[in-house]
Amino acid sequence: MTVLHDFKATAIDGKEVSLADHAGDVVLVVNTASQCGYTPQLGGLEKLYETYRSQGLTVLGFPCNQFGGQDPGSDDEIGAFCQKNYGVTFPMFSKIDVNGSDEHPLYTWLKSEKGGLLGKKIKWNFTKFLVARDGSVIGRYSPTTDPADLAADIEKALAA
Repeated sequence: MTVLHDFKATAIDGKEVSLADHAGDVVLVVNTASQCGYTPQLGGLEKLYETYRSQGLTVLGFPCNQFGGQDPGSDDEIGAFCQKNYGVTFPMFSKIDVNGSDEHPLYTWLKSEKGGLLGKKIKWNFTKFLVARDGSVIGRYSPTTDPADLAADIEKALAA
């Protein structure tokens, strides 16, 4: 059985990261964008990370420019924007595709585990996947779901 910990991704600083580093954590995986109407959710995601980090929550942000060209900057520009404007301290990764022939294997797997309204596609920026401590996907949330509304599900996953 494939789990989150089987994947690798490139951090926003260019270093290869094994997601096995987050084995035992509850993980919230989010495709982000710097120029989207949902961009203020970065602040809410940071608040979740700050609130639950000590209990084992990790938020992983994956910038994506596939929806309306809303994240056109370089990795350095995206990282600086997220930190400056929303105080983001959770791990951010290099820009990826989440749909199509060049989609990151992590997103191929996430979508196969929890389809959405469009089946095996990501609809827009800020689609969120909640992953249990064992690396299995336990929830998928739409871009319109405010990060604060995930608190109860995160608490349940942390307690499991």
